[in-house]
Amino acid sequence: MNSDKQHTLAAEFSLRGIGLHTGSSSSVTVAPAPANAGFSFVLEDGQRIAATPEAVRSTTRCTMLGDGTASVSTVEHALAALLGMGVDNALITVEGGEVPILDGSALPFATQISKVGIVEQDAERRVLALREPAWFADDGKLLAVLPADAFSISFFVAFPEPVGHQFLTTPPIMPEYFLKEIAPNRTFGFRRELDELAARGLARGGSLDNAVVIDTDGYLGPLRFPDEIVRHKALDLIGDFALIGMYPRVRVVAIKSGHALHVAAARGLRALLAPAN
Repeated sequence: MNSDKQHTLAAEFSLRGIGLHTGSSSSVTVAPAPANAGFSFVLEDGQRIAATPEAVRSTTRCTMLGDGTASVSTVEHALAALLGMGVDNALITVEGGEVPILDGSALPFATQISKVGIVEQDAERRVLALREPAWFADDGKLLAVLPADAFSISFFVAFPEPVGHQFLTTPPIMPEYFLKEIAPNRTFGFRRELDELAARGLARGGSLDNAVVIDTDGYLGPLRFPDEIVRHKALDLIGDFALIGMYPRVRVVAIKSGHALHVAAARGLRALLAPAN
């Protein structure tokens, strides 16, 4: 794959499931898009929402995009798979108002992208590069974005036991690494929070089939990786950074950050970073 050129899907694919927060049936079709189109979501009524930080409506337990009266929720896993697998341009059609949660990870998306393949486009890849570090912080959370030749992540999380402290450092995030080491990691939640989330109309579709549920004395079900929690946080970061609209060639150091800080950083980076090409 020529990393200096833009890429899109060789063919479209569709997936069907339920929405994590709505609990209702939903489907998503991911299709090729022209060079320089970036990522856009199309709703059932034909309304289109560009995947940009400025379109973010909410970062409560997921990333929601909106434009006018239209909105689409839980976009981060699909976007992470596209960026992680080397796709620059795609059209994502959603029925049901929320991207289906599937197994709680980005693996179904990444697997389908691997199956249909990607094709090079006749346009230079839009790349973001830094000349000096950029820092973003909020309420004890920190995101440092450093100059680098490739996109990589170091992520630290601190949660109550049994999660505790977890730390992940990735090599340059190439499609093969993303597919095997990042895409399979599932969304997670604490059992003590489930009633509160339900009262707020969230996590209605959550189950042991699509999430890691954490109790005070352990995990309710097997983990895919011993450090699956921090790996999923890195997955979410990749999805939120896909909103930048350019391929990042930076090293990201994240300390206890989440969707809100990721999106704030994505918004700031669009203003701070200049294309390298």
